[in-house]
Amino acid sequence: MLSEPCGSSLLLSLPYDILAIVSWSLSPRDLCNLSLCCRSLCALMATEKVWLTRCEMMGILSHRDLIEWRKGVSSYKALCRFLICVEPLIGIWVHQNPELGNVVYVMPGFISVVGCRIIPQELGPLGIEDGPILWAPVFEVVGNSDGSATFFLHGRDKGQDFFYPGSVKPVERACNVLLLEVETTQQENEDELLHSKSFAPLSDKDLRKVCRSNSGISRSQMVLGQNEVKVPFSRLGFCDRRKLLHVVTTQVRQKVPEWANGPLFPQLRDDEENFQKDLVLLLERRSLLMHMYRHGGCQIDWKASPELSTDPSQMELSLIRKSLDHPSGSCISHSDDDSHTQCTKRKGLGGYFRDSLKHILGKSSSTNGSDAISKNGSSSSENKHAQLHEFLRSDDTIRLALHAANVKLSSYRAWPNMHESRFALYKLPMRVPTADHDYAGLWGGTFGWPPGRPSTDKPGKALFFLLLSYEESQGQRNLIATKILEGTHYVLHPNGSAMFIVNIDEPSLDPFPFETDADSLPVNVKHAFIGEGIANGYGFRYPGSKPGSLFVFQNGLLAFIWKESRAILTLQRLNLQELLKKGERVPPLPPIANFSYLTKSYSNVFAGFPNNSTCLSSPRFPQCNDIRTSHLQQNMP
Repeated sequence: MLSEPCGSSLLLSLPYDILAIVSWSLSPRDLCNLSLCCRSLCALMATEKVWLTRCEMMGILSHRDLIEWRKGVSSYKALCRFLICVEPLIGIWVHQNPELGNVVYVMPGFISVVGCRIIPQELGPLGIEDGPILWAPVFEVVGNSDGSATFFLHGRDKGQDFFYPGSVKPVERACNVLLLEVETTQQENEDELLHSKSFAPLSDKDLRKVCRSNSGISRSQMVLGQNEVKVPFSRLGFCDRRKLLHVVTTQVRQKVPEWANGPLFPQLRDDEENFQKDLVLLLERRSLLMHMYRHGGCQIDWKASPELSTDPSQMELSLIRKSLDHPSGSCISHSDDDSHTQCTKRKGLGGYFRDSLKHILGKSSSTNGSDAISKNGSSSSENKHAQLHEFLRSDDTIRLALHAANVKLSSYRAWPNMHESRFALYKLPMRVPTADHDYAGLWGGTFGWPPGRPSTDKPGKALFFLLLSYEESQGQRNLIATKILEGTHYVLHPNGSAMFIVNIDEPSLDPFPFETDADSLPVNVKHAFIGEGIANGYGFRYPGSKPGSLFVFQNGLLAFIWKESRAILTLQRLNLQELLKKGERVPPLPPIANFSYLTKSYSNVFAGFPNNSTCLSSPRFPQCNDIRTSHLQQNMP
């Protein structure tokens, strides 16, 4: 009599389709642990269908897209590894500056995710759905054949587009902050140590490992103790972080070749022939991009230097004393788009690179110390910031890195309170519409009626992006419309402010003032709620509010009307991924500002970036900030 299957034999005896269904209830970690039980289960868990099912469960890509992405990786297991890594990155990321709005939407590309900045703009004559949305690339996270991730920052310098390759730090599942950092790492094999093609014209002496001088650090300092903790980049002072990012991006950058200027993601599937052409171009582009990463340069060996002295520790002390007692009069420009030369004299690129790093090592303690003195009244900043040599001494090389972290952040009316001195983007929580929260999500629109139609006297209307969310306060449910993008030439409403707040439990009795819509059809109002809309208050930063009503129409549109001025803001729900696939790509900013624009500004800096900038923005040095002091013309409703 045959015995019934049990244990692993029971799993092995299941039909293939049933096993795929069972795998739905198992996490990727469970599947990997199950493969360790025995050889038979190992072979079973390595089958393509099991991991294809896992990829489908994540809901990032359709089944057809998964099949296309599989052509660029070794297996569906590798594809699942990449999707798990990048899933927390997908969504809307913002920054406070500039006040018009800084919206970066991370969406699937092709075996990648792409960070796209939506440019503040006016609505064209074709409306939101049919008119091209302007956007600029910020970064890409590209998957390798084994499912590991690679980071490419986008940027522009003197009319030339560049890639800035780097690494992706482990992504936290509940990440809410995206940081641009420099990380230290152990030197790889010398044959594999990558160098920037920007140094091709230099001499062999200057090319030697694209090194940074460590003449100010002793040999004993370069060896970490067994119990010593590695200093994170975030513990450095703002000036040190800014300078390190400036130096690394300058050295690892690679010109964007002709073939890389193609699409970053496929178009909509409306035109299948063009869609397939895009896939061919994207697959080829990705292969060449990974080749550039492996052979083009992403690391800098900072310890190897032809100028090492016999006693480096003494030179370190002398440099520090000199910088503390006699601050250097030469000013190194830290703009991304300047000529990267010292103000006192011109030097070769190799010489500048070594001298600029000496400048960093010599000035870090004094510069960051002055920050601490000015803010805390302390004579030293050691208790607040780590010294640069402490950050550098642990490893041999440094490189650019993308760090997706979860940090404790407070918020006000769904808008996070942001750190002024972090090169970071902040994630906005996207609420899925439910029966109780059916208006939650991203909406876009313009002022005026009918919606989406520029009038003859105003051919272009400012496009607004609002994030609608719910909040319970004092026993009532409020719907908050947070402004995240404003398409005016000069900002009227603070970034992150509530354009209107309505009590969805209190109906409005005010009639809608228009009888027909854009197609001359009767307007059918489904619901109306009482609320308050933004208005002039105590200056730009502290707007007031005036009563109004929110109207919900049968066709899904929303309209908020200020009762006194009769101004009307009409909104429709947006699908950013589809809009970007039909959009128009524009050049990015210089790399650091392209990732996180820290300068306080009230105009559209993304529409045209000046080439005569003299310094990177700093929240601690107002003279570097592009602050408009003229009176704001707030044409509030």
